[in-house]
Amino acid sequence: MDGSRGPVAERMASWSARHRTAAILGWLGFVVLALVAGMAIGGKDAVNLPPGEGGRAQAALNAQDEYRRYHENVLIQAKEPGGPDFADSPELVSAARDLVARLRARPEAVSDIKSPQDSGYLSADRKSGLVSFTVNWPLEQFEQHVKTATEVVDAVAAEHPGIRVAQAGDRTLTSAVDAAVKADLHRSHLLSLPFVLIILLVVFGSLVAAGIPVLLTITGIAGALSLVALVGKVIPINSAVSALILLVGVAVGIDYSLFYLRRYREERHGGSDVATALRTTARTSGHVVLFSGATVILCLSGLLFTGLGVFVGATIGLALVVGMAMIASVTVLPAVLASARDRVDKGRIPWLGRSRTAARESRFWTAVALKVAKRPAVWGGLGVLVLLLISAPALGMRLQDAASVDSLPRDVPTVDSAIRMGEAFPGVPVPAQVVVWRPDGTPVDTTEVRAAIEGLHGQIAASDGLLAEPFTVDRVGDALVIRMPLAGSSTDRDSIRALELLRTRVIPETIGRLDGVDAAVTGKTAMAADFTEKLRDNTWVVFTFVLVVSLLLLLLVFRSPAIPVLSILLNLLSIGSAYGVVTWVFQAGNLSGALGFTPYGGVMTWLPLFMFVVLFGLSTDYHIFVLSRIRERWLAGTGAREAVVSGIGHSAGVVSSAAVIMVVVFSVFVTLTSVENKMLGVGLAVAVAIDATVVRGVLLPAALTLLGERAWGRRAGAGITRRTPRP
Repeated sequence: MDGSRGPVAERMASWSARHRTAAILGWLGFVVLALVAGMAIGGKDAVNLPPGEGGRAQAALNAQDEYRRYHENVLIQAKEPGGPDFADSPELVSAARDLVARLRARPEAVSDIKSPQDSGYLSADRKSGLVSFTVNWPLEQFEQHVKTATEVVDAVAAEHPGIRVAQAGDRTLTSAVDAAVKADLHRSHLLSLPFVLIILLVVFGSLVAAGIPVLLTITGIAGALSLVALVGKVIPINSAVSALILLVGVAVGIDYSLFYLRRYREERHGGSDVATALRTTARTSGHVVLFSGATVILCLSGLLFTGLGVFVGATIGLALVVGMAMIASVTVLPAVLASARDRVDKGRIPWLGRSRTAARESRFWTAVALKVAKRPAVWGGLGVLVLLLISAPALGMRLQDAASVDSLPRDVPTVDSAIRMGEAFPGVPVPAQVVVWRPDGTPVDTTEVRAAIEGLHGQIAASDGLLAEPFTVDRVGDALVIRMPLAGSSTDRDSIRALELLRTRVIPETIGRLDGVDAAVTGKTAMAADFTEKLRDNTWVVFTFVLVVSLLLLLLVFRSPAIPVLSILLNLLSIGSAYGVVTWVFQAGNLSGALGFTPYGGVMTWLPLFMFVVLFGLSTDYHIFVLSRIRERWLAGTGAREAVVSGIGHSAGVVSSAAVIMVVVFSVFVTLTSVENKMLGVGLAVAVAIDATVVRGVLLPAALTLLGERAWGRRAGAGITRRTPRP
């Protein structure tokens, strides 16, 4: 196989085929080295600072020599609805006293214990009491102290079966989220690859052919996750990125290998020898994989323009796994195929047989394309109308992050406790945190500062219920942290109004009047608001970047301005449809029972932007693949209309298989616990399904038929595209 003078993909495949052992062992060695380095290099992961005022407060806390204190709260109330007043119920009083006494008996584990007898620890309707305590440091014993306190709470709850003794606080809510993330990652491992392997067996009809993409994908994901662990020591990477890397890695890794392997087998079954089949495959599908991978990575890099650290980590992680999948497909896969030769068909499934691999037209999609090509205006108009109707709910999309209690299902005990606690004591489960410090580094805990803090009581009373008691004051090094309950769920409109009041009036009129003292508000509400503001300011930059990059790359591939514009418009339609479905399902609460989530009246603030970036890259994969096959036939002299029908018919098999794999993989997100993962899974799966059916099967042939010869320019001016006949 001599491809030393061909395109890049052909040269890479040629080298790999001639140096099979070096290519395969080099890949495996790199993955093993990444795994060893990821496990061997210790140290703390980099810490991400949130944007805005919340980030400034967090930086001030990070500068202290002590850790922030963790508060836990326990709700005491009757299990029966409409129970008695707290003071009139011996059972409620007994449970509270018992809990307080047992906690005070463990001074090594907890401190600062408050009871319903203290001001602010009895609910407004006087039917619920609150017991609050602080978990003691040092760090080495912290988890044991949490366990000790939880065991005390559980013991009291068991001894008072008619009373609800429900714990929720800083550590327990964080632990519930962490446990959900770990369970989701494990579940995604278990569900994604087996489904993919079954689909590949159906596609290829051979155990060996189906196993090759899976093995390449597994090694690529393992290498990417290890590299992410290394990068995470320098650049903050959110733990949730691992699940995204796994599922996106499976989707693109299988797809890229599928494009390459399917074309190779078609060439071999068409009579080409191994060298010719590899050369043709590299020049066609390999070329498409390189452009597709580059497009996905460049689109993902648009997230860097948000200026948000969490997106920087996500971009790096996803770019690494896409890059690994792309490299494996155009280097390692040719070496494996050159070594396996005809053994790639070993382990054939009898009832599928050879016909699964033959280069055939799809009868169904050919018939659809023929029908559309006869009346392109009618079918195209109908398709656009359908997608616009599906997109319509997105016009009412309301961006709002899910509170901790909204993100996880209520059957998680800690979540149920936090919801009930928030109903009785608004804002207590997830309070705002006002960090007070002196920029010169001197201690801020003075009589003057304490007097200003006492002034907060009057501000709370005059806040019309936006701010609430009880608030607590902790000393953290030379700084102070005021935990202030806010109205609402922590991310809804009432919470945002309370945050604005706290930042713009309450703090400036109390602590803000002191010379040499700085104060900033952080916490769940503040960080969500700051994140949303930063995201809103830079969203247009990301959208513009992705659109321009897609336009230029498609223009480079097809050398025709009509094709990039058409592809972008079709991508926008499929993404808009996904937005509409996500809004209809999650904001409106439709299918909440079937999908296992509690609607909270909004869509995650980051979701539309993230979906746009990811889907624009992935959708371009299919467009490049299908359009390249159509252009090949047009360059060979076929009429524009006939080229459209033939190109779609011949590309339908592999594109449909790739789309099914992506839909199945993304649907795994829907089975995960958190509502944001479910939103992402539904959005990505719907967009890919629409793109592979309505867009590719109806709108694309309709638009290309209407454009006719104008879509492709002049045959003689094909340039690079003429040397890249078929994907």
